[in-house]
Amino acid sequence: MAEKLHATKNDLPSKSRAQLGELLNERLASAIDLQYQAKQAHWNLKGPRFYALHQLFDEVAEMAEEAVDELAERAVQLGGTARGSVRLAGKARALAEYPLEAVSGDEHVGALSRALAAFGAQIRAGIELAASLGDADTPDLFTEISRNTDKHPWFVEAHAEGKA
Repeated sequence: MAEKLHATKNDLPSKSRAQLGELLNERLASAIDLQYQAKQAHWNLKGPRFYALHQLFDEVAEMAEEAVDELAERAVQLGGTARGSVRLAGKARALAEYPLEAVSGDEHVGALSRALAAFGAQIRAGIELAASLGDADTPDLFTEISRNTDKHPWFVEAHAEGKA
């Protein structure tokens, strides 16, 4: 979706800024999707590990919300428009659909682990692409988000220990 860039004094070439804006908006859609997949797990969890997982899933949602804000703001800093409405994110998302039938801790742990892994892979793939466009800041942002994202599969997957 090509868009007109807003005026900015940012010295990156406009073609690079436009491509970076597209990349950031793609990752923004996935971050919004991840945020609400974590809330889906948080809201619908049942079982003996309810309390610990309920809190953990909320932490994942909060981490994703921080990524949402950072990605959207960077797109705008580059002269673009953050496409962060739920409808736009739903159209553009790249994560697998969350299983609505999930109820147990194991089901939610598995689903959320897969979503976190996919989001992390997307963010890491953006690092090199953003760097190739002559931008030093967006790859740094992606690296920060990747580091924060990678902590959470570790926490979530620890609840699946011994279950393949």
